[in-house]
Amino acid sequence: MIVTILGWIVFGLIAGFIARAVVPGKDDIGLLRTIVLGMVGSVVGGLIFGLLTVGIRGFQPAGWIGSVIGAVIVLVVYNQVTGRKRNRR
Repeated sequence: MIVTILGWIVFGLIAGFIARAVVPGKDDIGLLRTIVLGMVGSVVGGLIFGLLTVGIRGFQPAGWIGSVIGAVIVLVVYNQVTGRKRNRR
């Protein structure tokens, strides 16, 4: 059980860092939010993949590509909701 939780944390950290590198601009979120970003991105990627292929069959996290795509979507939505990275005139 501990190994599974640690795996999710490492997986979320890597997917979150990749998403932060893909989305342009500076993100001032810490390590914990990056981990959560990757983990939530994995769930979002799994839902999107499920909708596009076989339909939703309960909780299914995505693989690496789906997790990064989901994390990018979550990061863009997070930036829009919190008002970060807006052009100020």
